[in-house]
Amino acid sequence: MKALTWHGTHDVRVDTVPDPRIQDPGDAILKVTATAICGSDLHLYNGLMPAMEPGDVLGHEFMGEVVEVGKEVRNLKKGDRVVVPFTIACGHCFFCDKRLYSLCETSNPNADDAAQAMGHSPAALFGYSHLLGDIPGGQAEYVRVPHADVGPLKVASDMKDEQLLFLSDIYPTGYMAAANCDISAGDTVAVWGCGPVGQFAIRSAWMLGAGRVIAIDRVPERLALAETQSQAEVINFEKDDPYQRLMEMTRGYGPDSCIDAVGAEAHGAGDPEYQRRDSDSGEPNRPTALNQMIQSCRKGGQLSIPGVYTDSMDGVAFNGLMNKGLSLKSGQTHMQAYMPALLQTIELGNIDPSFIITHRYGLNDAANAYADFNAKQDGCIKVVMTP
Repeated sequence: MKALTWHGTHDVRVDTVPDPRIQDPGDAILKVTATAICGSDLHLYNGLMPAMEPGDVLGHEFMGEVVEVGKEVRNLKKGDRVVVPFTIACGHCFFCDKRLYSLCETSNPNADDAAQAMGHSPAALFGYSHLLGDIPGGQAEYVRVPHADVGPLKVASDMKDEQLLFLSDIYPTGYMAAANCDISAGDTVAVWGCGPVGQFAIRSAWMLGAGRVIAIDRVPERLALAETQSQAEVINFEKDDPYQRLMEMTRGYGPDSCIDAVGAEAHGAGDPEYQRRDSDSGEPNRPTALNQMIQSCRKGGQLSIPGVYTDSMDGVAFNGLMNKGLSLKSGQTHMQAYMPALLQTIELGNIDPSFIITHRYGLNDAANAYADFNAKQDGCIKVVMTP
């Protein structure tokens, strides 16, 4: 089959790789009908994620049709249409029982390596390094889905793939980011980053009762989308200092909660590290957005971090976090806990997630899709690919 494979920094290729097969009785094989490039895939593309190896199949946002199931899979059958969560969970360990699915303690076959790097292993993820399981991803014609009785969400409606695909990651990720803010009715929520996760965090903050949402970015088309489609007030950090503007907009108090939807590759206006950035240099993760949140959030407020960080990070303003009494919640998304309810919001017409799509490619053009997305060419905000 054809699949997109990683070969090094800025080097991804559509190769012919072996077809996936059932390896465990709980597996399913899926024919992929739609897949997407996530912003966190760019951390792999830019060489920031350790334990990548040439030939690794990428992609963790995908959906499709079941073509085969293992003998222990009870809730799926051949022909079912499903959306697959990017986190892989067993459904019955200590953490899955607490509905903390992205912390599953059994799904990562390379858990010892992850624990050495982070203290404990999170769940395995599709297409996201050997550290997180070496599970081939879904930017491919077919994919093996472990723990198929726990992860895939069966879709019975005739809605288009593009309306449902983002249940695989960015819609629940944005929603959990907002839920982690413990929003009270009328709260002001500030979101750093107006990419796809940021856009869904904005929409979700409104759903959860925010009275005001302020979005921070520098890319004109992202700011325009946040303002016109998601009804946020916006700050272009290359024109205005976020802290100063937020103080002006909130009578000096700051937002009640702040969301970091940027992650490892954050930068600030005129940041010299950004200007000379070379992904091959091993540059560490940058705390620019996180520090701006710590500085800006009101005392006693809540920080939420859905943005992916790939390594340790120097220069975090921990003194502000501690002395201002800020709380912080973070983590990969507990996908299985959110997907069914968020599917209902789509079916009821409360949201059409396809609003985020700006570019469409065939899988054969995936290398160009990555390059365009990484360079933000031609207003590229979200890419969908079809095998």
